[in-house]
Amino acid sequence: MILQELTLIKGAVLFAFFILIISLFLAFFRLARGPVLPDRIVALDLIVSLAVGLIAGYTILTKQSVFLDTAVVLTMIAFLGTVAFARYLERRWL
Repeated sequence: MILQELTLIKGAVLFAFFILIISLFLAFFRLARGPVLPDRIVALDLIVSLAVGLIAGYTILTKQSVFLDTAVVLTMIAFLGTVAFARYLERRWL
């Protein structure tokens, strides 16, 4: 039965998944409706951060640490992308 397999950790991770997915929908809304380019860039960065959170939760559920490597690489790429966008905006808006 499903209730017998539900532990405190699994329940917390599933609740976190629920909150992260709602946050993803809100971030996609901001990405689509952002009035200016910086809002869209922040929304993209938030989407990547939420995806890393989902990967981390999935890692906890499956107990396979190989997914953490993916999360670290995705985080590094997101950081470099944010820095590149910031430099672009700095040159464009000055």
